[in-house]
Amino acid sequence: MVIPSVLPELPTTGTPFQTGWPVRYGDIDRHQRVRLDAVARYLQDIGFEHLDAVEDGDTHRGWVVRRTVIDVLKPIEFGEHVTLRRWCSALSNRWCNMRVQICGSGGGLIETEGFLIHFGTETGMPARMSDRFMAPMMAATTEHRLRWKAVLTDPLPAADEAGVDELRFPLRVADIDLLDHVNNAVYLGAVEERLAAYPDLTAGAHRVVIEYAKPLQAGEEVRLVGRRTGSALDIWIAVADEPRAVARVTPI
Repeated sequence: MVIPSVLPELPTTGTPFQTGWPVRYGDIDRHQRVRLDAVARYLQDIGFEHLDAVEDGDTHRGWVVRRTVIDVLKPIEFGEHVTLRRWCSALSNRWCNMRVQICGSGGGLIETEGFLIHFGTETGMPARMSDRFMAPMMAATTEHRLRWKAVLTDPLPAADEAGVDELRFPLRVADIDLLDHVNNAVYLGAVEERLAAYPDLTAGAHRVVIEYAKPLQAGEEVRLVGRRTGSALDIWIAVADEPRAVARVTPI
């Protein structure tokens, strides 16, 4: 699978779910730009709001994110009000690609797409979505046979490999969610930590792709292994020699 260079546009049928709020102090970095971990929280928040607005949303509360694509086309800054639009760009009956467009009132623009798996809250296993729940999703896209395939498959590099460096990333109590896993937004905070050393990558439009393999849990010692290759930065979020998530940042 190759992620398209331009994410799918707004559907011509159906109405995307829409919400919004002001950019707050907790969302921004020292340059007043919305951080990646804030974007991840935005995606979670609109997802839960969307569930409250659709049929059978109350029986589809369990979701796991396998991949998130974030295209920062123009940074959104403090003082802007964000409008978020969410719709389905592809699906099967147990998982889907959900697009969220984040528009700032001052012209900032971030486009995102997430691969989400629906889990049964009792079984903890991937579960079929109901026909009523899928109906508006199927109306928004003609891609109804979505399959999963990882795109970030490079192995964890050796510490002495050219261009490789490493940071420790201590976990905090506040990073752990109700499933005793590290919240997805924390992984994007780790990406921000690595990007601080490479300001050229965020000076212009850029894409962040992150794929989650296995949850981080409380008490684990996390390594952030980075490798810069040309204009790309790869980041492995690992425990010992086991990658739990992999991210890539590239200019657009």
